Amino acid sequence: MRLFSTPQLNPATETGWRRRWFDIIYRHDTPPSRNFDLLLIVAILASVIVIMLDSDPWLHIDHARVLYAIEWGFTALFTAEYVMRLLVVRRPLRYALSLWGIIDLLSILPTYLSLLFPGSQALLVVRILRVLRLFRILKLTQYVEEGGLLMTALWRSRRKIFLFVSALLTIAVIFGAMMFVIEGPEHGFSTIPTGMYWAIVTMATVGYGDLSPATPLGRFIASVLILIGYSIIAVPTGIYTAELASSLREATHGDGHHDHRGCPECGLEGHDPDAMHCRGCGHLLPKRMG
Repeated sequence: MRLFSTPQLNPATETGWRRRWFDIIYRHDTPPSRNFDLLLIVAILASVIVIMLDSDPWLHIDHARVLYAIEWGFTALFTAEYVMRLLVVRRPLRYALSLWGIIDLLSILPTYLSLLFPGSQALLVVRILRVLRLFRILKLTQYVEEGGLLMTALWRSRRKIFLFVSALLTIAVIFGAMMFVIEGPEHGFSTIPTGMYWAIVTMATVGYGDLSPATPLGRFIASVLILIGYSIIAVPTGIYTAELASSLREATHGDGHHDHRGCPECGLEGHDPDAMHCRGCGHLLPKRMG
C-alpha cells in the first residue's frame, strides 16, 4: 500500500530553505521533524476540540466570538502548512491529489466555505483523520501492511457481498410492499419506501419501535421477517472471514517470494528474499540467515 508514501523533494542536490523545510515537514527521524509532527498533532486535536465545543449551543452563545477567532487561527495555521507542503515537493499536483493532500485540503476548506454556507464549519471534524500521521511518527507503519491484508480480503469478497446486499434489498422491497398493502397508511405504512425502511430495521433486529404492525397478518409477516433477519445476519461476516482466512494463508504460505525479516528502522516485514533495503523506508535490511 502507498498510504504512507513520502513525496519527493525537488532535485536531490537542492539546498536552501526548500531542502530544510522538506526535511522538517516530511521526515520523521530528526528532532526538528519529530517536534513539528508532534506540534501538528497537538494543533489538530485542539482544533477538533474547539469544533466540538462550538457545537454546544450554550457555549456558542457565551463564547461564539472567541471560538470563531480560535477556529480561524487554526485554519490560517493549517493553510500555511498546506501551502508549504506544496512548495517543497517536486510535484505539487501529485501531492494535492494524493490521499494526504485531499485530507489536508478538506481540513481547511469548510472554514472558507462557512463564509458562503453558515454551519459548514462543523465538517472540520475531518481534521481528526490527520492524526493518522502518528503511524509514521511512532514508526507504526508495519501495521499498514496488516490493514492492506484486511482491505484485500474485503475487495475479494466484493461480488459476494454485492449479491448479498442485492438479495437483502429485494426482500426489503417485497416485504415493504406487503406491509403497505396489509397495514396501510392508518398504521403508519404510508408508502412502500416506508415499508422498506421498516423491513430493513426489522431484519437488522434494531427495533426502533416507530413503526409496528397492528393486524394479525402483519404481525405474522413481521415474525417471519425477524426469523429471516436472524438467519442471514451472519452471512456477510462469514463471507469476509472466509476471504480473510484465504488471504492470510496466501500471505503466510503462498508463493514463497517473501521472508519475515523486519526492518530495524520501521519494522516492516514481507520483503523479497534478495532485498537489501526496506521497501518502506529504504533502510538497510539485516542479512538472511541460512
